[in-house]
Amino acid sequence: MAFEPPRRLARALGETYGESAAEWLGRLPGLLGAALARRELDVERVVAPGGRSGLVVLVRRAGGSPATLKIVPPFAAPAQEQAALEHWKGAGAVESFGATDGALLLERLHPEMSLRSLPEAKALLEAAGAVRRLWIEPPVGHHFETVAERTARQASALRAVTDETLEPFISPALAARDALCAGPPAEASLLHGAFRQGKVLAGDRVPWLAVGPEPLVGERAYDLARLPRDRVEDQVAAATGASSARRRVRRLADSLDVDAERLRGWTLFRAVEAATRALRAGRRQTGELLLEFAGWL
Repeated sequence: MAFEPPRRLARALGETYGESAAEWLGRLPGLLGAALARRELDVERVVAPGGRSGLVVLVRRAGGSPATLKIVPPFAAPAQEQAALEHWKGAGAVESFGATDGALLLERLHPEMSLRSLPEAKALLEAAGAVRRLWIEPPVGHHFETVAERTARQASALRAVTDETLEPFISPALAARDALCAGPPAEASLLHGAFRQGKVLAGDRVPWLAVGPEPLVGERAYDLARLPRDRVEDQVAAATGASSARRRVRRLADSLDVDAERLRGWTLFRAVEAATRALRAGRRQTGELLLEFAGWL
């Protein structure tokens, strides 16, 4: 099947994986064709802009029932995504019908309708309800990485940044991460790992379901820490952006029984880490917005 990979997918994979991403994207039409033939699926359309970790395709199964096929490169850990979906068993997350060679066959949701389509207050309320359902005990003998392991790699990349103008942001972010990881883990829940409003889609089985996990195990405050900066462009444009961002952190912490200071610390670290990646990739506007947000915390 000949097609152009969605730009967002190509950009996101390229920023993270470099030449490996380019090589995999070149093979993607063949991988998709093989996955379709193996499962006897008919294509409706490729979803654009789609996801950032894999190609998303709306398909029909042999009996005509709708489904979604997601093709994930091996370096983006499709087995980990599949393991998390299997453990959730459709409770709070999209249901998986199985995976083979990085091709996940999933329940059909409505990719054009995420929580970002709702008013802000309603979106946060629904997001809190969705993420709460995902926080369960991880499976026995799991191979998911921990919050400490993932953020240790990110912290190493931050320490390697040589731009002195970023030092006032990087130092507090690293200090926050080190303090948060200093003691014994307070809890060990299975986490989505990349949770935000855009990762929760409308469904038919239940109103809202999470998609695209980058699963790991650790404290729940980490999993919430991407939500406070959702719609950051609107926050920065508002005169009350700084106060509303801090208020959002407190409200999320209260509504989900998470320590507000730990949530603030993880929110700071993740915002600065994302900002430096954006700047390194040449997405200056995004990086500067994230740094402004981080400065409010």
